[in-house]
Amino acid sequence: MRGKSLNRSLHAAKAAKEDEFYTQLTDIEKELKHYTAHFKGKSVLCNCDDPRISNFFHYFSHNFEKLKLKKLITTCYQSNDADLFSTHTPEKGKYLVYEGDKDGDRKPGPDETAIRDLKGDGDFRSAECVELLNEADIIVTNPPFSLFREYVAQLMEYGKKFLIIGNTNPLHYQEIFTLLKENEMWLGYTQPVAFVVPDHYEMRSVRSWRDENGTNWRSLGNARWFTNLDIAKRHEDLILVKNYDPEKYPKYDNFDAIEINRNTDIPCDFDGLMGVPDTFLDKHNPDQFELIGIPFGNFGKALGVTKNHRGRTDIAITRDGKSRCPYSRIIIKRKS
Repeated sequence: MRGKSLNRSLHAAKAAKEDEFYTQLTDIEKELKHYTAHFKGKSVLCNCDDPRISNFFHYFSHNFEKLKLKKLITTCYQSNDADLFSTHTPEKGKYLVYEGDKDGDRKPGPDETAIRDLKGDGDFRSAECVELLNEADIIVTNPPFSLFREYVAQLMEYGKKFLIIGNTNPLHYQEIFTLLKENEMWLGYTQPVAFVVPDHYEMRSVRSWRDENGTNWRSLGNARWFTNLDIAKRHEDLILVKNYDPEKYPKYDNFDAIEINRNTDIPCDFDGLMGVPDTFLDKHNPDQFELIGIPFGNFGKALGVTKNHRGRTDIAITRDGKSRCPYSRIIIKRKS
């Protein structure tokens, strides 16, 4: 546990400095509207959320009766001040258990939302937080991006349903892609637009800005919702209108698959392997296509990709007499 290891604590604190992304209520509402049926009679845990400022807590507490929830639990890592980015970090984390409106005013009042101290620091991996995890049916939160793999691994270990935010970089991690391939996890509907970030966050690109109220914002073009709650879109077929033509669909130099530059170009009559952009995962229907693998590096080697012109096991394709490696691809195969 992090509280028992000083080195681990320092490393986590350093990573967390660039990991503080606070989700907008509008982004939560846009995604959560597709999952209403999943929450009836369920206990929801938001285990990376200070209820005093978390929009996840705001959403679920104000929609508690509408969603017919059983219980809402929130926990957060050690923080003592009721603001977004406290620099004061005492030893204890915080938690709250909300079980609906008790006084008839149809909103979560102070007497119904008493915040309590945890025994430890509130790390989602700690024993007491795992105990709360076991109480919950569905986990909904925005976990630290730097701990995404470890966070997802814990959810899978305990067999939890979840709807969480991450960036798309882990799509090419073996653990994460395997879950996608085996239909144990998939992408949600929407893409979070922007996150509130603390003052210490480096405004290092055009994707960072400060509004007229002095609030810092960061737009992450690669942020996505990940879930294992069944949704309608993953059962919708991708409409295919192109026919296979070997002149229009060249094969890779070092792997027996054809190159697809755009998802709309996937041929309807080709039964072999195809390399498609990562954006295909937004359209993936496991009844229509099979995810085969990632044709780069060690993953490519496992697939049977041979060395390219640069001596690497990355797919390459020759155009205009020159061999090039296309941008990130996923290998798929159409099902009968």
